[in-house]
Amino acid sequence: MLIGAHVDRGAVLEQARATGAGVVQIFLSGPRTWAAPKLKGDETAIRESGLAVYVHAPYLLNPASLNPEVREKSRRCLVEQTQAAALVGAAGVVVHGGHPTGNGSVEDGIRGWVEVLEGLELPVPVLIENTAGGAAAVARRFDAFARLYERLVGSGVEIGICLDTCHAHAGGEELGRACEKLLAFAGRIDLVHANDSKDPFDSGRDRHANFGSGMCGVEAVADVMVRANCPAVVETPGGVEMMRGDIEKLRGCFT
Repeated sequence: MLIGAHVDRGAVLEQARATGAGVVQIFLSGPRTWAAPKLKGDETAIRESGLAVYVHAPYLLNPASLNPEVREKSRRCLVEQTQAAALVGAAGVVVHGGHPTGNGSVEDGIRGWVEVLEGLELPVPVLIENTAGGAAAVARRFDAFARLYERLVGSGVEIGICLDTCHAHAGGEELGRACEKLLAFAGRIDLVHANDSKDPFDSGRDRHANFGSGMCGVEAVADVMVRANCPAVVETPGGVEMMRGDIEKLRGCFT
């Protein structure tokens, strides 16, 4: 079972060793900025490290937005992030499914995604991540996620799935059936974000928790990892020490 952590861009290899990670996820630029990634000189070292690498796109990226300026920025950001991700050998760029602003519908959000991806040729896959909140979010409820996925397959961009266990629980999807539902329309899950949730089922709140202090439970998350049969990263609070503890708890479920 390949388990790892989201680590700091400036200390990828060091934090991978400190957490005992076999897979890492990183931001290539600030998570709350539109700024393009900048080369740091360690791209080759990361690419040749033997680690499985995933990149998380900035949170501002929202192809489902009703705002044409946001969609255009999201399109440009996707190009910049995937090009930089290829340099570190990333297996994919994780993008939140997002939601239309104002009174938009799920269908509006899906049309936004179709527009943003039209004509793009990206060097690494885009892994769409389920989200916790928003009544019209395109990837909170898995029936909507299925509609989005089916519209994007064949777009010319390789589309994959990232399953966040905290988001599924808080978004109203039972963890015991989450993989079954996603596999039914996508055929595979590419990455699991193995997180506990601070909040109750269907709360709509995206607040990650460490194992032992959340409402999902480490066994339920480990079961998702088995069913998904793909790499998993923890994005839990508390820094390197707490993430290492969460990784050890997950690994303990498989011994």
